[in-house]
Amino acid sequence: MKKHRCNICGYLYSFLEGDPENGVDPKIAWEQVPESWVCPVCGVGKDEFSVE
Repeated sequence: MKKHRCNICGYLYSFLEGDPENGVDPKIAWEQVPESWVCPVCGVGKDEFSVE
């Protein structure tokens, strides 16, 4: 499973954990995370994330 890390703060999006506090349930693939979602730590968009 690919990991997606924020280029700004280092937050790691986890497929297994999702981001339920911000509307992304666990086991949601990165491609299905809404474009309006932002990093819960620093607030940047998905375009600021890199695949590890």
